[in-house]
Amino acid sequence: MTLLYIVIATFAGGLLSVLIAASLTLKVLSKVVRHLVSLSAGVLLGTALLNLLPEAFESQASPQHLFATLLAGLMFFFLLEKAELYRHQHHHEHDDHDHHHGFDAQQAGRGGWAVLLGDSIHNFCDGIIIAAAFLTDVRLGVVTALAIIAHEIPQEVGDYIVLLNAGFSRAKALLYNAVSGLAAVAGGVLGYFVVGPWEALFPYLLVVASSSFIYVAVADLIPQLQHRLSIKDTAAQLAWLAGGLLLVVVAGHFLHRH
Repeated sequence: MTLLYIVIATFAGGLLSVLIAASLTLKVLSKVVRHLVSLSAGVLLGTALLNLLPEAFESQASPQHLFATLLAGLMFFFLLEKAELYRHQHHHEHDDHDHHHGFDAQQAGRGGWAVLLGDSIHNFCDGIIIAAAFLTDVRLGVVTALAIIAHEIPQEVGDYIVLLNAGFSRAKALLYNAVSGLAAVAGGVLGYFVVGPWEALFPYLLVVASSSFIYVAVADLIPQLQHRLSIKDTAAQLAWLAGGLLLVVVAGHFLHRH
């Protein structure tokens, strides 16, 4: 059953993002992404700091070793991003970033395969993270999967917008996103068979997952929110951010009781 949960959870993120992108217009997608970025920042931080890290530190593992793992994880994902192998940008035309018109077309046209490779590696890592969480505890796995899904939707929708601006057809853009999303399923299945026998490593894998969530939230999502500083936009960002944190708290308590 655990393997089935992992497959369903890893498949859900890519499927939901593709379905949302297919059902909405480009104008609506642009607005949706802005709100979902705030929501996913709250969900990622809440999951890392309120669920994954406490679970890891309740184990018998050394706190010093766990903190060292957290630091190493942050540096690892920083280096992956520097190598353009851990892409999680959400920019698109007219998103208030200081890019010239046609920026996305150039990015997708010149580096489309690099973008797909980076997204696939990111999704593969997410799959391993979900597998490790489910192997630790089903409740923790569900919360972790929800956090990754909340982040995957704006990420994949943002990629979809970039590809459309670059001239890709809707069908081709959706297909590329779907294929990239399947890397999470591969990571989840591999993680189940490879990580499963090494139960002593679970606390460290949870800390690595936390470092991924914290890095994405702090290095990517929150800086994006600083680009919109009007009182109205700031209030909306805080509301969605708080909604993400509340979602994690409610989900954690509900699943703990069941």
